[in-house]
Parts: sequence; structure tokens; C-alpha cells
Amino acid sequence: MDSTGADRADIDVDDLLKVILGLAIVWLLLEILGTVLDITFALIEALPTLIAVAIVVLIALRLTDRL
Repeated sequence: MDSTGADRADIDVDDLLKVILGLAIVWLLLEILGTVLDITFALIEALPTLIAVAIVVLIALRLTDRL
């Protein structure tokens, strides 16, 4: 068995903690991005209803001479 002088288990604790911290940051960013996309798609799905509510409000304001 050839020995290259470097052991696979020879890793600094600080380097390992940096890798774990980086993975945790990526995971949190993906969770935040998923939440933002869910909210965006929910608003897009609700868009026809919001337009209908806006039309009703505008008609009601016009009939009551507030517009």
C-alpha cells in the first residue's frame, strides 16, 4: 500500500466547521427562497380574485360618488 504522507482523516477541526457552516447557510438560503416562491405563486393564484375585488370597490365608489 502506497503512502502519500497525507491521511484522509487528517483534517483540521476549523476547516470542518467552515464546511458545515457553509452547508447550513446554503440550506437556510434555499429554505428562504422556497418560502418566497411559495408566497409569490400564492399571490399569482389570487390575482384574479384581487382584480375582481378591485373592480367591485371601484364600482361601489363610483356609485356613491366617492370617485
